[in-house]
Amino acid sequence: MNKYQYKVQGVDYDVEIVDVEGNIAKVSVNGIPFEVELKEPIKASHMPKRPTVKPAAPAAAAPVAAAPKAEKPAAAAGTGTKIKAPLPGTITEMKVKVGDTVKNGDTVVVLEAMKMQNNIEAECDGTVTSVLVNPGDTVMEGDTLITIG
Repeated sequence: MNKYQYKVQGVDYDVEIVDVEGNIAKVSVNGIPFEVELKEPIKASHMPKRPTVKPAAPAAAAPVAAAPKAEKPAAAAGTGTKIKAPLPGTITEMKVKVGDTVKNGDTVVVLEAMKMQNNIEAECDGTVTSVLVNPGDTVMEGDTLITIG
């Protein structure tokens, strides 16, 4: 994984190249995942190295803290109803976190656009399965903010 920091018109961006396959690059910009189509495939010598997967160590070798038990199983992150930014702006407040139960119409994110605070609401009942933005992040219209499963 290659990580880069950019400043565009005074705004800082953290860019991480996660994977490149052919002419499709999976990147993360300020923690938001994107698939980017390249005009030409990157030559193998310029591609980021993929991490190697090593088998897990036996349980006795390294103690692992037990994760808290969820009341009900959550859907896989990224599956479900995607709540998207209706216009470009800056995230000022997150009203939910992964695992929270929401109802249709609940405010889940506050987005500042054109000096106005906009409440972004859940479009369905369910459980938050992923949160893709943080306060201070700049988003574009159509960017996925959270997923409700």
